[in-house]
Amino acid sequence: MNRVRVARSEDSHLESLAGDFSDPSALQDLENDPKALGRMMRRMGNEMGEETPPEFGEVVDRLENGQSPEEIEKELPDLGGEADGGEDSF
Repeated sequence: MNRVRVARSEDSHLESLAGDFSDPSALQDLENDPKALGRMMRRMGNEMGEETPPEFGEVVDRLENGQSPEEIEKELPDLGGEADGGEDSF
């Protein structure tokens, strides 16, 4: 048997993510470290178990390669759109 899949509730996924961020110092690095931000976003996407749009994967890949969110936003200006009254959703 190569793979085993365990069904988990949404609450279980959220508890797992909350445990990752229970230490506030873990969040401090995200602002200045695109790679850490990319890893966190990939983990969140995987934990939620929902299919993410291809754009999400592209952004995460770019972050994990060290590209800053500002650079990504400049290169992909249509990525966020206007979701909340004109503010970017990215």
